[in-house]
Amino acid sequence: MVTADLIREARLRAGLSQVELGRRLGKPQSTIARWETGAATPSLEAVRIAVRACGLELTFGIANYDDSYLSHIDRYLNLAPAERLSSAVQRARVFGGIRDAVETARRG
Repeated sequence: MVTADLIREARLRAGLSQVELGRRLGKPQSTIARWETGAATPSLEAVRIAVRACGLELTFGIANYDDSYLSHIDRYLNLAPAERLSSAVQRARVFGGIRDAVETARRG
């Protein structure tokens, strides 16, 4: 469903209907709908072209696999919702303080 999500996100960001995107691609609305629901899977090149028709660029790259953050994700997923919220609020305060310090330094 990754291709479906990419096409739908690009279309919505561009403010286009399925009909409008279909016109830009020379395809019927039903094709766009099938792509977005995952009923049909377009090629990677077709996805790139569809995203480009929305005025966006889809780039591809290969990077080394990095799982160093998985333990952090697991730790947060094991927290109760109230604990997640508390942690997020605490981080927001810390980052807000950093932002304020940077703004103060910029001013003078």
